[in-house]
Amino acid sequence: MSAVSDRLPTFPWDRLEPYKATAAAHPGGIVDLSVGTPVDPVPELVQKALSAAADSPGYPTVWGTSELRDAITSWLTRRLGARDVTHRHVLPVVGSKEFVAWLPTQLGLGPGDRVAFPRLAYPTYEVGARLARAEYVAYDDPTELDPAGLKLLWLNSPSNPTGRVLSKEELTRIVAWAREHAILVLSDECYLELGWGADPVSVLHPDVCGGSYEGIVAVHSLSKRSNLAGYRAAFVAGDPEVLGPLLQIRKHGGMMTSAPTQAAVVAALGDDSHVHEQRERYAARRTALRDALLGHGFRIEHSEASLYLWATRDESCWDTVAHLAERGILVAPGDFYGPAGERYVRVAFTATDERVAAAVERL
Repeated sequence: MSAVSDRLPTFPWDRLEPYKATAAAHPGGIVDLSVGTPVDPVPELVQKALSAAADSPGYPTVWGTSELRDAITSWLTRRLGARDVTHRHVLPVVGSKEFVAWLPTQLGLGPGDRVAFPRLAYPTYEVGARLARAEYVAYDDPTELDPAGLKLLWLNSPSNPTGRVLSKEELTRIVAWAREHAILVLSDECYLELGWGADPVSVLHPDVCGGSYEGIVAVHSLSKRSNLAGYRAAFVAGDPEVLGPLLQIRKHGGMMTSAPTQAAVVAALGDDSHVHEQRERYAARRTALRDALLGHGFRIEHSEASLYLWATRDESCWDTVAHLAERGILVAPGDFYGPAGERYVRVAFTATDERVAAAVERL
């Protein structure tokens, strides 16, 4: 009997280890701009909420507290412009990666079913299809796909890795096409609050979905906006006919967010000031790194949103990774995100101000 692990590709980050060792040997130390993990402090009000809920001896519920669901629906209305969202339209999850990886399995997809995702994409979309033994296909424009057997369509705006943003018109066209063919749309919007040269729009916006959430689900995370990657705090929102069965499945699987984390999410979603402060930090780091990369001979494409710069020197991504590693800077090779990224690197600007300044000086 084949092990489940046999269905999966080699974990991509393991391939970066030799370059990480080279970068770490730099006299000034490594500047790690590869993974994109938050490094700034968790907002104080979130820490206080977590601490206040620390005495939580009982089991939390998969659907979360009513306060958590209120916080999510309020945020969806205030920040995304969604209308008439109720508790039935939301579902907390244990970090967005867990949800992405296991969604095809939880939807009951399998051999003969197809999952589609962007040509350049977060690798976990493919992993999820592989775990379910479903087929998968990468696209440039999803409306050009053969809809036969296509059960799940992943959108990602702003994109990881490219930072590309789909316009309201593009989203509206794609959602209408998917509904025409009864294809479930999952929109990964984890970087939506990090637009720089564009203002990202959610599929839940009434101008996109027409005021109906039929056949659409949006995925959101607090890892980036609130520095809560270590909390594993995320949620999905959209079609209750999809989320209801998922809730029942996840109850059986015990896929519940811890009670202190739920309290922390309530605090984080109710406060916008810490999000603005974090945006300012990232904006300054982005400008510094962008200018330095351009001055070093790079070309930057897209990158109008998210926490990354999609950069190229028109050579193999691994040659670029090696070039930067010799200067103590570690970045992600573009082919981690698909063959179309073989001449690009993804440069995260999630390092501290001091480390960003070091990278700028070396470049």
